Order: sequence, then structure tokens, then C-alpha cells
Amino acid sequence: MYQTLVRPVVTCACETWALKENIKSKLKVFERKVLRRIYGPTKEIDGTWRMKSNEELNRLTGNKNIINYIKAQRLAWFGHVHRMADDSMVKRVYEWSPALTRSVGRPKNRWEDDVEK
Repeated sequence: MYQTLVRPVVTCACETWALKENIKSKLKVFERKVLRRIYGPTKEIDGTWRMKSNEELNRLTGNKNIINYIKAQRLAWFGHVHRMADDSMVKRVYEWSPALTRSVGRPKNRWEDDVEK
């Protein structure tokens, strides 16, 4: 249910995101919260109930977390853009370089830099 309904809605247009650390952590927290709700609590031998740990959730999902899914989607989009014809609008926007210089200070994380990592 999670992979077919929830994840596609959350990651809509994720191919164009520049993933920052705060966004990654928020996505991981959201994913674990949804998975805990879907899989429910675990009943112990002594009759008490407890929430599943992160390791149990990773084992149940096969270590396929939302961040890895987004990275795979971005690499697929990167390949599509490079295979496009040179006169397509998407390819022209991708290859465009502005005439202005960047502001002083640490440069912002660009989409292409993030994909190369």
C-alpha cells in the first residue's frame, strides 16, 4: 500500500529536487511514521505491545527507503535529459548558463551537483 499509494504522492516531481539534509531527515521521519502506522505494533511474549524499531522496518521493506528511491528517480531523469534532442526545451534549459555571477559566500547546492554526488 505504501509503495503504490503514499510514496508516489509524496515524491511527485522529485526528479527536480535538490535534496538538502533537512528535507532528507523530514522525509525519513515521515516514511517511518507511515510504515509504523501500516505495519502496526508488535505483541511481545509477555502480552505487552511495542512499536517496531527502525531496524525492523528496514528489514520489512527490504532497505528500500524513500531517499534511495528519489536518487534513483533523479538518475533516470538525468539519463532522459541527456538522451533528448538538442533542440528540445528541457535540454536547452538544462544546458543554459546565466550571464550573471553568483552571490558572495558559499554557493547554493544545485541540482546537477547533487546528482553528481
